[in-house]
Amino acid sequence: MAKKVSLTQYLVEQQREHGRIPSQLRLLIEVVARACKHIAIAVNKGELGDVMGSAGSENVQGEVQKKLDIISNEVLIEANEWGGHLAAMASEEMDTIHVVPNRYPQGEYLLLFDPLDGSSNIDVNVSIGTIFSVLRKVGHHHGVAEEDFLQAGKNQAAAGYCIYGPQTMLVLTVGAGVAMFTLDREMGS
Repeated sequence: MAKKVSLTQYLVEQQREHGRIPSQLRLLIEVVARACKHIAIAVNKGELGDVMGSAGSENVQGEVQKKLDIISNEVLIEANEWGGHLAAMASEEMDTIHVVPNRYPQGEYLLLFDPLDGSSNIDVNVSIGTIFSVLRKVGHHHGVAEEDFLQAGKNQAAAGYCIYGPQTMLVLTVGAGVAMFTLDREMGS
């Protein structure tokens, strides 16, 4: 049987014992995981949470946005922009990048995400999820441009996805294998 540890324990082990991730990346992953918990709550409420149906707009690919697409996008942006870990974010639901506002400290990472992949399945109660990738900011310039996000996959500092279904599951890599975590809804961890 595999050893069961919490996400925080796993990340601390990766940081301390294996030197795979710096503390700022650990904190960033924890913030993304917390945002995914909030999205899971909204998804689980369904019609009871007034989150179902179309938002009446389209994303950059011309797909009709669902209310949960927009809510999930806002949750990820609001959770991550103030922490000092990120320089900017890019999302399938936004036309351009979201640079961390000047009122917050700017970090060395870039976060890319599809806040709610498979959202066309929301109305039929099929599993949907959040996909994310973390890159290091390139160069030492102060600004961030869309080109900074165009890096090879091997440059990822971390990547993963969260599935919202019968269980909420986070699948994560920080560069050495893949770890899976199931949300304990009663404990919130």
